[in-house]
Amino acid sequence: MAEKILMKGNEAIAYGAMDCGCDGYFGYPITPQSEVMETLMKEKPWEKNGMVVLQAESETSSINMVYGGACCGKKVMTSSSSPGISLMCEGLSYLAGAELPCVVVNCQRGGPGLGTIQPSQSDYNQCVKGGGHGDYNAIVLAPASAQDMYDFVDWGFDLAFKYRTPVIILADGIIGQMMEKVELRPEKPRMTDEELKAIAPWATTGKSADRPYNFITSLALESDVQERFNQKLAAKYEVIKENEVRYEEYQTEDAEYLFVAFGCSARIGEAVVDQLREEGIKAGLLRPVTLFPFPTKRLQELSGQVKSMMSIELNLGQMVDDVRLAVNGTVPVGFYGRQGGIIYTPDEIVEAFKKFNNLK
Repeated sequence: MAEKILMKGNEAIAYGAMDCGCDGYFGYPITPQSEVMETLMKEKPWEKNGMVVLQAESETSSINMVYGGACCGKKVMTSSSSPGISLMCEGLSYLAGAELPCVVVNCQRGGPGLGTIQPSQSDYNQCVKGGGHGDYNAIVLAPASAQDMYDFVDWGFDLAFKYRTPVIILADGIIGQMMEKVELRPEKPRMTDEELKAIAPWATTGKSADRPYNFITSLALESDVQERFNQKLAAKYEVIKENEVRYEEYQTEDAEYLFVAFGCSARIGEAVVDQLREEGIKAGLLRPVTLFPFPTKRLQELSGQVKSMMSIELNLGQMVDDVRLAVNGTVPVGFYGRQGGIIYTPDEIVEAFKKFNNLK
């Protein structure tokens, strides 16, 4: 029987890293995600399986250490919170430009600037639309529970190596700090040299009998070379959009009104749906699990069923733009959000929903 432990979402990230065979974690403390590194330091995985855990001198150093480890084909990751992720954006662009796999956790807090240490979902645009410079995307996963935080690390590495791309786990301060039971898997061993050659034949592990030295860069001085590379990336992202979309639905079978929410907002959204159903209003919820790729096709399908949609987010309105693009004017799309670390209640969402739909 699998072991279940009560832990914070941030602690679950740490256990997910240790149990999935992660080779290295490089990070820097910042509220509200500091428990990730604290848990790793407490558990000392370097004594058990050789996993490297290092506190860098800054977030900039952290992401560049990830770059170095990823060049060698290792499973490497970092975590931070909003201002720290901003400092990592140049490195994320380099990772995407060099087609290097890694996992980056963003446990969001309110901004802009130093903002507040309270939870937020205001980094949606930054992470889903790229974040750094140039034409690129990262795969973005949105956990809604401590169990997701644990599971998404392993899933994130699978996707990162499958597509040679950074994967961002876009959490928020609520999911990072809340405590829930987490079911742990048996620990995976770290990759052997032979497994590394199989999963990452492009890695800079030196010359071997069957190939010359590998060379990794994100620099292309000739315009036609850069254009072909941009087009190669674009083609890869289309494959990701076709094959890796994940979402969950709650009471959508007969829904006449649809809420769209990710992360902690999706959990609150389920309570809103239940409350409206008790009043005889057929509401449902779609929770995007992948924010990139976004569940555009499913929203298009549901737009032919429902009278309206409403995006609920802890920001000023970011994912709502993608919902509106998905339905392309088929149905009205509303928005309700709070900022500054204030968490909405189901009652106030219900009130905003009724106002938007002219319902009593």
